[in-house]
Amino acid sequence: MERNVNYKPKEYHDITPYMIVRNVDGLIGFLKEVFNAELHEHMKGADGRIMHAEVRIGDSFLMMGGATDQYPAFPAMMYVYTDDTDAVYQRAIKAGGISLQEPADQFYGDRTAGFKDLHGNHWWLATRVEEVSKDEMERRAATQ
Repeated sequence: MERNVNYKPKEYHDITPYMIVRNVDGLIGFLKEVFNAELHEHMKGADGRIMHAEVRIGDSFLMMGGATDQYPAFPAMMYVYTDDTDAVYQRAIKAGGISLQEPADQFYGDRTAGFKDLHGNHWWLATRVEEVSKDEMERRAATQ
């Protein structure tokens, strides 16, 4: 079938995460505070609540929708590369996130930290701090 448009919207990746949460407005506010997320679009349903929204974090989009009986809320896990894991982690904790792991350097070359948001989603932050060869990573992994 011939198309006059690209198969995906401009600037989107082939895989785009989609979260279902009870309070879309609350999650958007949290993401703005923690990640400096930008609201890309949102659509309200007949009840006035946001039924679908998209935010941009860095070079990626995150879609989200409000929980319903048909689509109940469930937690997700995200791995987010950022230029400063420590600073983003501190903003997350200040914004009400619950620590899962304080910032620490990992054997595979990332500095990581983790937190849980108020919807139960787990967020893992990472900043590449060292380029590690495949052989070196395997050697290090064997000692973990």
